[in-house]
Amino acid sequence: MVDALFIYDPLFIINYLLPLHPQKRYTMVLPIIAYGDPVLRKVGVEITPDYPNLKALIANMYDTMEASNGVGLAAPQVGLAIRLFVVDAAPFADDEDLSKEERDFLLGFKQTFINAQMIEEVGEEWLFNEGCLSIPGVREDVSRRPKITISYLDENFHPQTLTVDGLVARIIQHEYDHIQGVLFTDKLSSFKKQLIKNKLTNISKGKVKVAYRMKFPDAPKRR
Repeated sequence: MVDALFIYDPLFIINYLLPLHPQKRYTMVLPIIAYGDPVLRKVGVEITPDYPNLKALIANMYDTMEASNGVGLAAPQVGLAIRLFVVDAAPFADDEDLSKEERDFLLGFKQTFINAQMIEEVGEEWLFNEGCLSIPGVREDVSRRPKITISYLDENFHPQTLTVDGLVARIIQHEYDHIQGVLFTDKLSSFKKQLIKNKLTNISKGKVKVAYRMKFPDAPKRR
């Protein structure tokens, strides 16, 4: 039987529990860091293969993304300002307007991106309604270019270059923004930003209903 332990502090798991009990598999669904936390505004630093318990961190990020019904998750969203994000496009395959080829591609696209660098974004910009696990309850149309080329290291630190378009390109652009300290709300017009200002303030204070665990930077401290 595999031992499972639910703990919500990534640094506690990585730096304390895993070194003590390397034979155990700690199942950890991490809390999502909410809008307003400074870590979401930091440019992620590059990591090396000896980053502490990296494989466990990646596995936990996938678990967290799945538990939160997301298609992408970046390390800053779990409190770590490093250049790491994961993508699983399968949930987007439910769109009935997709061709079989498009659906199959989305179902099969699951990838870890380490130390990614965007090489180019090309094509005529298109709008798509985006949301973010760190900004629950807020969705807005965001303009992005349809095709990208990105270089990165996979989870085995093998160099890769990927050219992709459509929904997968958009997911990657959104997650890449996270490791650059950028949020999708930054791309909105001044008018739109003003409309959602109160919502964002409430999110930072924890005044929002969510179906997954979060950490709110401005929530009242429990006594």
